[in-house]
Amino acid sequence: MKYLKITMMASVILFTVNLASAQTKLTLEDAMEIALQNSPDISKARLNMEQNKEYLNAQLASLKSRFSFEVTPFSYSKTDTYNDYFSEWYTSENKGASGSLTIAQPIKFSDGTLVLKNDFGYQDNYAQASNNNYKGYNNNLYLQYIQPLFTYNRTKMNLEKNQLNLENATLAYAIEMLNLERLVNQAFYSIYQKQMAYEIAKEEYENQKVSKEIIESKVEGDLSAKEELYQAELNLATSKSSLDNSLVNLENAKDQFKQLIGMSLYEEVEVITDIKYAPVSIDLEKAISNGLSQRLELSQRQINLDNAQFNLIETSATNEFRGDMRLSVGIIGNNEKFQDIYSRPTKSPQVGVTFSIPIFDWGERKARIRAAEIEIETLKIDKKTLEDDIIINIRQVYRNLNNLVLQIGIAEQNDRNAQLTYEINLERYKNGDLTSMDLQRYQTQLSSKKMEMSNSLINYKLELLNMKIQSLWDFEKNTSFVPQELQKNINK
Repeated sequence: MKYLKITMMASVILFTVNLASAQTKLTLEDAMEIALQNSPDISKARLNMEQNKEYLNAQLASLKSRFSFEVTPFSYSKTDTYNDYFSEWYTSENKGASGSLTIAQPIKFSDGTLVLKNDFGYQDNYAQASNNNYKGYNNNLYLQYIQPLFTYNRTKMNLEKNQLNLENATLAYAIEMLNLERLVNQAFYSIYQKQMAYEIAKEEYENQKVSKEIIESKVEGDLSAKEELYQAELNLATSKSSLDNSLVNLENAKDQFKQLIGMSLYEEVEVITDIKYAPVSIDLEKAISNGLSQRLELSQRQINLDNAQFNLIETSATNEFRGDMRLSVGIIGNNEKFQDIYSRPTKSPQVGVTFSIPIFDWGERKARIRAAEIEIETLKIDKKTLEDDIIINIRQVYRNLNNLVLQIGIAEQNDRNAQLTYEINLERYKNGDLTSMDLQRYQTQLSSKKMEMSNSLINYKLELLNMKIQSLWDFEKNTSFVPQELQKNINK
């Protein structure tokens, strides 16, 4: 039985050692790197950006020369035709094969299309009316230019819209990264905060054990009443309960943190950071001006405005007056012998202009244009509102930072005073000049001031990050702030 107990204790100790050794220690940078790899929102934003990049690549490819070949290897038709003059039906029979090679080149600056086309064919035709049978080759080579008139450049606009869509998707990706960084920072410092709370609760528990040992020795020496020992035991039990509660809060925060960054819920983690206080000088005017010029959300609003302008142009083309011009020059040849196909060539110039003239549309075009103009006015208001919000938010963060600097100074002084007060009253307690309840009050005050100090430092760190996100300027490094992953994408 004795050996069984020893074996069980050894197993528990070994399990505890293995669990501790398997614990992953994470810095804030490590957590952010893991979150960027595992976040579903980041993955979707990245895929959306890549999708729009492929759309732009497709649009750029469509501006290059397009080659196409159509072939009809065999065709046959037989028809009867009635001749009114002779009042007779005549039969015609046609067999043939044909092919067409087309090279089309869109013209970006004019929205026109330049086409080089060659039609080649062979036909075997019999006509009963003339009792003739013709077998021969024919070829038609021509160069054609098609130009829309009195309308907007659709080719150029489609390219610009795809470029704006890619830029918008890239901005959305960057904004998702900033949001993720904010969430990871908050969760990371929440764990650190609860770790500190756990350490403070553990320190308080150890202090309560010491005070209980002191009162026990006094009661045994008949220097204090047993009621003091009962109070000390109650204080120790309360302290143990607070220690257990802080451990539960810490483990719950760790689970939420692991879920956020995409780690296994069964993996043990511990956060490591340097929370030392280093005041940072903030230039309010610099923060506001950089925020108004660099904020990604403002760029998105401008893109929305540009797209709305494009929509107005497209809407203005509803029931529009427009024209289409076609110019063509070519040469046609036909002969029964292939090598003599161009022995008697025929030039084939063509020119034509077609106009589409709307007469009356019952006000449809005017109403659609007005609706598009209202959309533009709405988007301008949204952009102006966002600019005001940016200024207000940056000012609020600036005031909060200044207030936190004062709070940290006060918290530092309170922490020192509470520590000295506790040490002085602990000596009084040892000398019998203070009751357990009085000492408990000073212990609670010490724990509270330590937590206030820790919370002030964490709030300052988070508010500095908030300033960086709001202004897109890193005042700690005094440089413009561009998300790391976005910078990599820009450099590619």
